Amino acid sequence: MQFNPDKYGWPWFPGTVSWVIPTALSVIALKQSAPCCRTEPIVNRIQLGTEMLRDRACPQGGWNAGNGIVFGSALAPHIDTTAIALLALTEGNDTTVVQGLNWLRQACVDCSSPYSLAWSAIACAVHRDEALNHCIAGLGKRLSSTDAISNIETLSLAAIALKAAEGNANPFEEVI
Repeated sequence: MQFNPDKYGWPWFPGTVSWVIPTALSVIALKQSAPCCRTEPIVNRIQLGTEMLRDRACPQGGWNAGNGIVFGSALAPHIDTTAIALLALTEGNDTTVVQGLNWLRQACVDCSSPYSLAWSAIACAVHRDEALNHCIAGLGKRLSSTDAISNIETLSLAAIALKAAEGNANPFEEVI
């Protein structure tokens, strides 16, 4: 594996290695703390989690579950993981974010998963990316399937994505 072990985030289970989705969701949650309550340990933990996400990006852009390179080979990114990582990386437009958005934009073209399209639409809305309309159109098409409607997680994400596409910016950002 090729990553910097000094840059770590959060695991799925205690005592294991850092993974992209729990790290991204933890960074998003910690960013919700009011500025007056954001202690130095919280700021440091947000920074470390953010550094871990940048360190684990796949070489071609985007993220998969854990590492971008294993045994010298680049691993393929995943649509939902990339979108969730991009939701945690909202400050700045560094190379990692730009490459992630570029990869996500291309991956959404042929995506048939309403779950992945919903996460992608949310990420595109937050980053004000041009692929938002395509993701929303694809999501609407996929939601016409009864399989998507029976999955409450996908349906909930779709509702959040549709609301974000209406211009409600970041659904994971607290308005104070």
